Amino acid sequence: AGMPQDVKKEALKQADRLERMHPDSSESTVVRNYLEWLCDVPWSKHTEDAIDLKKAKEVLDEDHYGLEKIKERILEFLAVRKIKEHIAGPILCFVGPPGVGKTSLGKSIARAMGRKFHRISLGGVRDEAEIRGHRRTYVGAMPGKIIQGLKQVQTNNPIFMLDEVDKLGADFRGDPSSALLEVLDPEQNNTFTDHYLNVHFNLSKVLFIATANLTDPIPPALKDRMEVIQIPGYTAHEKIKIAQKFLVPKQMEHNGLKPGTVEFADSGIQKIIHNYTQEAGLRNLEREIAGVCRKVARQVSEGYTGTIQITDKNVPNYLGIMKYFRDEEKQEKNEIGIATGLAWTPYGGEVLSVEAREMKAKNRAFTLTGQLGDVMKESAQAALTYLRSKQDEFNIPEDYFETHEIHIHVPQGAIPKDGPSAGVTLATAMLSMITKRPVRKDIAMTGEISLSGKVYAVGGVRDKVLAALRNDIQTVIIPYQNHHMLTEIPKDIRAQIKFIFAKTLDDVFEAALEKEKEGQKPYSIHPVEKAA
Repeated sequence: AGMPQDVKKEALKQADRLERMHPDSSESTVVRNYLEWLCDVPWSKHTEDAIDLKKAKEVLDEDHYGLEKIKERILEFLAVRKIKEHIAGPILCFVGPPGVGKTSLGKSIARAMGRKFHRISLGGVRDEAEIRGHRRTYVGAMPGKIIQGLKQVQTNNPIFMLDEVDKLGADFRGDPSSALLEVLDPEQNNTFTDHYLNVHFNLSKVLFIATANLTDPIPPALKDRMEVIQIPGYTAHEKIKIAQKFLVPKQMEHNGLKPGTVEFADSGIQKIIHNYTQEAGLRNLEREIAGVCRKVARQVSEGYTGTIQITDKNVPNYLGIMKYFRDEEKQEKNEIGIATGLAWTPYGGEVLSVEAREMKAKNRAFTLTGQLGDVMKESAQAALTYLRSKQDEFNIPEDYFETHEIHIHVPQGAIPKDGPSAGVTLATAMLSMITKRPVRKDIAMTGEISLSGKVYAVGGVRDKVLAALRNDIQTVIIPYQNHHMLTEIPKDIRAQIKFIFAKTLDDVFEAALEKEKEGQKPYSIHPVEKAA
């Protein structure tokens, strides 16, 4: 089996013990299993890398639409491997919402390199022995997932996909994320020791790729060993292209439909994306396309001949009533005390409505509802403090805050919300309510605020902008500090949206609030910077 010298020595020692044992003793079964494992592990068996960058690019383009930056990074990674074969390369970690193609990217890399591919699911793994194996003293002991995977692929240089690395648990049986530190450290993994085998195995030739939905739950020491590559959600335009190129042909074949039996118009797929799914990835879109294909298969089996066209008009006939009524949720007119914010979730961007209401009260009160987290509550408090400090400037009556109760509510109360990026939205909704100036319904905003009214940078700008476009909002206010991030947004999306860059809350109020009516006392604000 091409064992190293120290492993061969251990194997001969155990074989010698086995010879002296009674064949029916339980110990002989343990030793026999151990020797079988030592012989089955691919100590020196490897596959030759066949790295052709042109072919690798073709493979990546064939398997995935878009994701240009990610493909670029993968090709750089392969180029280095081609020039210097024995290199302790980086461990890549693909992070993004569910259904964006993290696992399939790993398969594409394996195909481009000509290596075997093995996927290890780490979701819910709580036992350190799952990674390092159990000691042979335990009944039914087995090696860990790493050695088991190597035995399965029968090569010592496969691509190992460590799926859902952010969902590792920990309990009294140990911490598997700490066990992974040795596996993923190029300085240490050439002498990886599985508890069952109890001999060193060189993992330096294995190419590890991890996937995660979020980076926050990954322990810092583990994150430090990986190069995080963010995979963003897809735009509606990208989803239509992917559906036509990959999903529709796949589901037609899966449901036994011949080419030409059914044709999906772009408008039909757009309707499914808009009214039947709400996601950054593609899983639900594929499910809905599969649902249409099953209905078509039934029509065909009942004797229908000819091509069935799926358009935005007849999608409900196949998928039933719409699940998301985005058009009906839109505000019909500019309203007082209601502002539209943009939020980021692990599943992509979301549009968030913030409502502010006032009531006469004997004592000052400030109520927040809608399952808001601590950070969001503090943002609301900061917005209120800013408005109180600028009473004269905003022409707010002197005793207003002492004689009114202010209530802030963020709808969809069952969903927990948190983060600082709703600061500008909270401030705008409150000022609108106090000054009775309606907020423009065609504007969405995001940004963290300070007590002095400065607007600070936030994360997830690309996903937030896509969410605004999904909801037919064409004007977005973002912090000036984020203006360099617009390069992350595809050109066709940038062309459809008017961006307003805010340095201060005054910039936000100038853009988002209706202008004062004649006779209303104006307040001083700075000119706002705009970009097409």
